[in-house]
Amino acid sequence: MADPTDPSAPVVKQAPIDKSATLGLALAAIGAGLFATKGIFVKLALAEGLDSVTVLTWRMLIAVPVFATVGWLGLRERWQGKGPQAGKPIPPRAVMLACLVGVLGYYLASFLDFEGLSYISAQLNRLILLTYPFFVLVFAAILFKRPMTPAVMGAALIAYLGIGLIFARDMVVEGENIVVGTLLVLGAAIAYALYQLFAKPLIDTLGARLFTSIAMAAAGVIVVIHFLLTHPLSALALSPYTFSLMVGIAMVATVLPAYAIAAAIGHIGPERTAIFGNISPLITIVLAVFILGEPFTLFHALGTALVICGILLFTRLTRNRT
Repeated sequence: MADPTDPSAPVVKQAPIDKSATLGLALAAIGAGLFATKGIFVKLALAEGLDSVTVLTWRMLIAVPVFATVGWLGLRERWQGKGPQAGKPIPPRAVMLACLVGVLGYYLASFLDFEGLSYISAQLNRLILLTYPFFVLVFAAILFKRPMTPAVMGAALIAYLGIGLIFARDMVVEGENIVVGTLLVLGAAIAYALYQLFAKPLIDTLGARLFTSIAMAAAGVIVVIHFLLTHPLSALALSPYTFSLMVGIAMVATVLPAYAIAAAIGHIGPERTAIFGNISPLITIVLAVFILGEPFTLFHALGTALVICGILLFTRLTRNRT
């Protein structure tokens, strides 16, 4: 599907290559791959005795200055008449909404996600998060009256059957904590789906860099407030190894993929961007097995296959809808 923001291509015999869409697809794939490392870093940090709030706070303390710097550079270019947003005003309402959307996507979704990782494996965590494209479509249908077809709902059912298979196996082995962790991560998927949906018009107005900087900075403020209300400052003390994990969470699993995903949404929209999450469980599985020592049984293989099949079917059914 051609990006409506691109200038009209000259009339030629071959169909023009939509460079904007190609770039958006590549950014979505890179962002999804980097986000797949998040669970590994968090699991390693939790194993060192940190809790989810402390991990999330360090993530923000390292990442937010980077976002603020990049956002300032983008803002200066805008003032200097450079870039696609050159000369456009910055509506205060868009800034306020970007703050709210950032708190939804980078505080609430992240907090629920990190908490969930305290209870379930990185593999199950990633597979549950992988289904957020279904929630994007559901909320688009509710809020914007976009149609939902039986085939799309069937694709969702296939994916959730796969999750259910792994959930049942893990619950038998590890107990009722799996229920708590699954519900927490499901809440994170819902929050992130809403973030993706509401981010698109704000990215169009503010630009990807400025939007992401505002959104992450607002979330960072809320995270720090949460930490100060629940922890002493001494809880921020880290060993060199644990600090290196915080850098990994902040840079590899947050800064780079956040900008990649935000830019992808700007190029191809939230629904097509969400589709590319289907590459992340494969990366997470490999890392979880070899780094964390998590088991990968026949149940995990079948469940993962069902989830990916459901997502691929969903991709095929929705690829022309954005």
